[in-house]
Amino acid sequence: MIREFSLALALAVTGQIAFAGCAGQEDTCEIPMGAYHIELPDADNAPMVVFLHGYGGSGSGTMRNRGMVEPLLERGYAVMAPEGLERPDRGGTKSWNFYPGFGERDETAFLTEAVQDAARRFGIDTDRVLLGGFSAGAFMVNYLACESPDTFSAYVPVSGGFWRPHPETCNGPIRMFHTHGWTDNVVPLEGRLLGGGRFQQGDIHAGLEIWRDANGCVDHKPTGFSTTGDFMRRRWTTCAEGSALEFALFPGGHTVPAGWADMIVDWYEGLPGS
Repeated sequence: MIREFSLALALAVTGQIAFAGCAGQEDTCEIPMGAYHIELPDADNAPMVVFLHGYGGSGSGTMRNRGMVEPLLERGYAVMAPEGLERPDRGGTKSWNFYPGFGERDETAFLTEAVQDAARRFGIDTDRVLLGGFSAGAFMVNYLACESPDTFSAYVPVSGGFWRPHPETCNGPIRMFHTHGWTDNVVPLEGRLLGGGRFQQGDIHAGLEIWRDANGCVDHKPTGFSTTGDFMRRRWTTCAEGSALEFALFPGGHTVPAGWADMIVDWYEGLPGS
């Protein structure tokens, strides 16, 4: 099938399993605004998770996180890992244009172009595409969702929210599941100062309040609590029709935790209309 062909071709080309490329081809998928990697499940018209790497990371690095990618493929989801723009002022380090001065590319247009390209080339179901990201990628997820909430079906950031000053308001409603490590010291729950105080990461709980407002939630208090393995989850459900907001903490630091992929798919497939 498609996945087995992709792995076999990678082995033939490199002599070892290479988890990157364009659905089995060694090179990335090139589009006018950038590039992306993609792996496909054994299914047609598949849903997809687009996952944005962190600061200094890469799309190929994202695809090497097999603890995240393999469960998504097994659940029938394609996995796309776009490449951030290189920053010449940082020696070619890659990141995302979510904050003034971080780049010039219109990331919403780029990601939309990438999804449309994947739909044309690989038959992706564009009505079932989730946007996730880690760290700087998660910051990008939040800012894109804030400005253009209808771009993706749902948003699933890990270890990243907003920067200070926080947005005064966000467009909505949205469907979001935010995951964060209790001991994260790179993007602490309270935020931190960077660049000698020139930049300030935002407070994750303040961001959740912004999302409750965007979703028209009638109360700040969660309406439900649950656990999934080590994940401690809380949700808000007395909100606008079609919205969803959930937050999960895990007892770890700055990472995409084990079990995240299955938890996110279970959440998404439990939403009305998904």
